[in-house]
This record gives sequence, structure tokens and C-alpha cells, in this order.
Amino acid sequence: MAGLSPEKGMDEAAIEATVERVLAQATLAEKVGMMSGQGFFAALEADGRLWGARPYRAGGGIERLGVPAFWFTDGPRGVVRGQSTCFPCTMARGASFDVDLERRIGEAMAIEARAQGCNLSGAVCVNLLRHPAWGRAQETYGEDPALLGAMGSALGQGLQAHNVTATVKHFALNSIENARFRVNVEIDDRALHEVYLPHFREVIEAGVLSVMSAYNKVNGEYCGQNRYLLTDILRGEWGFKGFVHSDWVLGVYKTYGAAAGLDVENPEPLVWGEKLVAAVEAGHVEPAVIDTACRRILSTLYRMLAAEDPLEAYPETLVACAAHVALAREAAEKSAVLLENDGALPFDRGRVRKVALLGRLAQMPNTGDHGSSRVRARHVVTPYEGLAACLGADAIEAAGEDDLEAVGPAVAAADAVVVVAGLTAEEEGEFIPGDMTLTPEEAAGGPGGGARRAPRGGDRADLGLPARQVALIRAARRAAGEKPVVVVLVAGSALLVEDWRAEANAILQTFYSGEQGGHALARLLFGEVSPSGRLPFTVATDPAHYPFFDRESERIRYDLWHGYPKFLREGKEPRYPFGHGLSYARFSCRALRARLAGEAVEATVAVRNDGGMTASHVVLLFAEAPPGALERWPRKLVGFTRVEGLEPGATRIVRLLAPLQRLRHRERGRWALTPGAWRFLVARDAADPEALATTLLL
Repeated sequence: MAGLSPEKGMDEAAIEATVERVLAQATLAEKVGMMSGQGFFAALEADGRLWGARPYRAGGGIERLGVPAFWFTDGPRGVVRGQSTCFPCTMARGASFDVDLERRIGEAMAIEARAQGCNLSGAVCVNLLRHPAWGRAQETYGEDPALLGAMGSALGQGLQAHNVTATVKHFALNSIENARFRVNVEIDDRALHEVYLPHFREVIEAGVLSVMSAYNKVNGEYCGQNRYLLTDILRGEWGFKGFVHSDWVLGVYKTYGAAAGLDVENPEPLVWGEKLVAAVEAGHVEPAVIDTACRRILSTLYRMLAAEDPLEAYPETLVACAAHVALAREAAEKSAVLLENDGALPFDRGRVRKVALLGRLAQMPNTGDHGSSRVRARHVVTPYEGLAACLGADAIEAAGEDDLEAVGPAVAAADAVVVVAGLTAEEEGEFIPGDMTLTPEEAAGGPGGGARRAPRGGDRADLGLPARQVALIRAARRAAGEKPVVVVLVAGSALLVEDWRAEANAILQTFYSGEQGGHALARLLFGEVSPSGRLPFTVATDPAHYPFFDRESERIRYDLWHGYPKFLREGKEPRYPFGHGLSYARFSCRALRARLAGEAVEATVAVRNDGGMTASHVVLLFAEAPPGALERWPRKLVGFTRVEGLEPGATRIVRLLAPLQRLRHRERGRWALTPGAWRFLVARDAADPEALATTLLL
């Protein structure tokens, strides 16, 4: 019907009026139809159960009235459609501490989503990493709320810059994978608001227009029908104006979820649909609940469709274009964290002409889990390919953990040793039941296809490397003699290193580094670029130092303490603190100043490169609260920035902003700022005993 479709250039008044006309003319069944995805299961079967083979309708849409729909794609590490650019996993990008980079990645994802028919993205995952065993740790940015909030906001703003509605997920307290459909997370109001929700609030206040509810329960109620989360907090306290949709399948249990604040059941009307229509007709659900949900859905959709696009068109040639591939390599380089180095790195090209490259992961395309976030890139550059392109294929001596006898000859023929060790989608990631097909090979009946296989991914049972890889590292050390042995770690979060770290001259964590990871690794190893990433989590010496974690929990208690605050409070010394990361250069800071600037503390500090090569540096700003009646985190990250490309001997003054909200605490249902002398510190990491400090009276 003419006049009810969104048009470019419509202002807010016109959008509101058009939405009201839709609601006036739509039937109850049509309205309820807009509150669910449609056609997912038929599409999945038609596509051989291959996830992401097409866009999925995810709310809105009335053909009779010319009302369009949302079309969903997942995407924490790229657009889960076609052969999109595969960026490093979210945890890797968290290690970059680069907000500008993350926004640019969001824009690239949006361009590729638009080019493939999608206008709703599930890329923004900001669930806090409470424990490194969480299987989907790779999909989030780390263990700190300020880092999560800043990076998630940047990604969301980048996506929405090209009129793709960004979804922030999974709301809330979703950090156990195997038991995600049933676990009840119990938490008090203070821990909820101070630790597990601030980053969601920051993303919402940055303008992200959609929220995905989590599968789990919070204080006894499923998140998808939890009125306290979806209405009292999200809309009442935070003023959220967008819409909320459920996670994919089993995210909705009762029709009263609509009254609790859920707007869309995805991917199909399994619980709502005719049952919700009947509930309205029987008087169990008010008609106003339906109208309110539809108004949220349509207002968001029409606002995005009416906005002018930054590009004149979004052809498929923009998918995996050269600029996006270069961006993926930049992200891989900036996210690598140099954990240890006795001077072995960077390799000297004049001395290291041949490399023994050990481990099966060195020749495996390994970009992360095989669940809903999997991106099927056109080509993934493996470590082997990256080093072969750098040195020549004849300069690579390969061997693996399956044949330790081959290690000696490979090392003997080389000048240096690189062991690639870590995990794959088999050991961690989204939990995939054995009968679900998510890979092209399985969909085509290739290896593993056509037969039920063992489940994949899920929460980790062990925080260390597999035993065969430890044996490989030890064999490499025995064979190497005085030759340097570098261990490259591939994983979505922390790997404990106590069993083997003494065997390595250097340890570099690259996470799941995306389609350009192999090229980035070669450049990092040979000093074409210096590592500049920082750990977005804490690496312990003992798994007992982390909070309690049971991947089969039916019920678990979350409190204020996890990650670096827990280690500081309990006096536990980690192997690598939150924020740890070495460089090929050396940096020093001085002249730290802080002042109150409206609703933020503004800090400035001078950063100098005391090393011998141009490099980038991450500046971390922590705060320590004055004494008060309530116990607070001993030290809290409140801001950060990157100093890019600082030349040897050069000094640059940088500015950091710490919003006052990051300093407040929750007390009797309200926010309060402890008055007194606050200490602000520029520190190398969360445990730095020699941090540069200044005091500010607030």
C-alpha cells in the first residue's frame, strides 16, 4: 500500500506518523507476525542446514501494507554471509585497545552486510569474561567493563554509520556456554549494576538500537522474559528506545515475555504467533503491549531506512575488498600480545634465514569457533603461508606433534624455531550439538557430513595446552640448543603456561587472528611491526585463583570479584596481569595531570619512545577510590588510548577521558560517587607497583 513504506529523507515526525498509520491498519495477526522471525527453519533445510547461507527475517514486515522487515546476519568477527572478510576474533581486537580501529571494522562489516542483503547485525558481544574457561570468550572483548563498553560502542557506531542496526548481546550475565539454556545466575543489585551491566549501558548510550536477550536465567527468571532487566533497567533506568529480540531458538518460553519487554521472538514464532494472538484475544496480554512492541520495531527500522546512506550503492564487489583485507591485517598486527621475550624477537633477517615451523596449527586455517559467528573467508593465510611468503617456501622446515622424531631434523636445518600451539573449534567455542550442520563441508556431505558426530566447542575443561603440544615444545627446546624457540599461542582467552614457559625464549599470543593472521605473524616475528597489544584478561599461575566455574551448572552465584580486581584483593600474583604486553621499543610516561571536566575526569600524560624503533603504545588509566564504607575494587580501569607510530626519541602528550559514571558505585538502588581524594594512575598493567600517579579531589 502506497505511503506506508519508509522513504529516504523522512524526518522523525514523518516516521512517527507513518508508523502510527501502519499500526492503525494492521490486523492483530499481522502485528504479532512482526514480532517474530519468519521462514528460518525452511530456509535452513533448503540450504542443507548451513548457518548464514542467506539473510534471516528477524522482525517487522507486512507485505499487504508494504512494510519492510529486518534481515539478520551474525558477525562478531565478520559478516556471516557468503565469503566475507574474516577479522580477528573479538577478544583479539579487545587486546588492541584501539577504539578507532574497532569503529572502522564496524563500518567494514556494515558495508559487507548491506552488500549481501542484511540490515540487522548481531556483531556486538559485550558479555564480561568472568572465567577463561567460557567457551565463547573469543566473542567478547575481555574481563573489564570499561574496555567492553568502549569497544562495543565503537563497533556498534561503525555498523550503524551505514544504516545497519546493531544488536548488543547477550543481555545479560551470559558467561557459561554448555549450560546456557538452563543455568540460573544469582546476583545482588550492586554486582549486577557495577560489574555486569555498565558496558551494556555504555553501548546503549552510544546509540545502539537493538538488544538481544540471553538464554540463561537471572535471579530465577529467563532473560527473555525478565521484566527487571528488559523494562525496569533497560528502558526505565537507561531510557532505551530501540527494540529487544530473543536469541536464536529457545530464547522465549512464555507469551508474557512480550509484556516483560521482549519485542521479537527469533527465529520463528515457536511460542508466540497464534498463542500470543490467543492470549490477547483472551485478555491475558493487553493490546497495548503488542502495539508498543511493534512501534519499537518499526520506529527503529524506519529510522535506519530513511537515513541517507554514506555510499551511493553497496555492490557485492565491496565484500572482502582490498581495503577490508588490509584492515583485517592491521587488526591482526595490533592485537598480538608479546607475553615474554628474552631478546629472541624480533628475528634478524641476516641471521634467521630458515625457520623450523612446528605444530599442526601452523598449517591449519584456524579463525575461531564453528558456531554462529563463523565467517567463511575466501582464503585464510595460515602461519605457514605467511612465513613462506616472507622467506620463501624453501626456508620453512615443518614438523608436527604427531611425529616428534621429525622435530630434530627440522630444527637442525633451521636458524630459529616457531611453535604454533593452542586451540581450535573442537576445544572451545559455541557448543554445537552433533546433529547441527554449520560448515560448507558438512552441508555438502564432505568429511564429517551426513553422519552424526560428537559435539564441538563449548566451555573448556582444561586451561592449559593439550599434552601433545607441550611435548612438542619440549622436543623443540631439546633439539634447538642455543637457537631461539618462540611459542605462538592461538586461543580465545587465557592459556596457562606454567608447564612449559621455561622452554621458550619468547611467547606471542595472537588469538584467532583472522584471514590475514599469517601475514601479520611474519611481520611481527621479523620486526616489520612491533607487537602493541595488551592482555584484556588475567593469566593465572594456578586455575584455582579464578572464580568458581562449573560448565554444567544449574545454579551459580556471581559477585563483585573476578579478573584483576580479585587477584589484587586476594594478593594473588598472576603470571601475566590484565594489561600486560611487551614491545620491541621501550616507553616511559611523565607529567600526569588530572582535572574534572564536566561529567568526566580528563587526564593528560606525556609518552616518550625510549627504544630504537617506531612503535605504538597503549596507555592505561586506572583509578583508586578513597576509603569508604563499601569495599571497592582496589584498582579499576577507567580509560585508555593508543599512541600510534611514535618514533624513537619522540614524545607525545595524550588525553584520556574517564566518565564519572565509571567511578560511581551502587548503593540502595542509586548511584553514588565517593567523595574525597581519588588516585589516578597510568600503569603498565593492572598490577603495576610503579604506576605514575596523581591525586584529584572529587
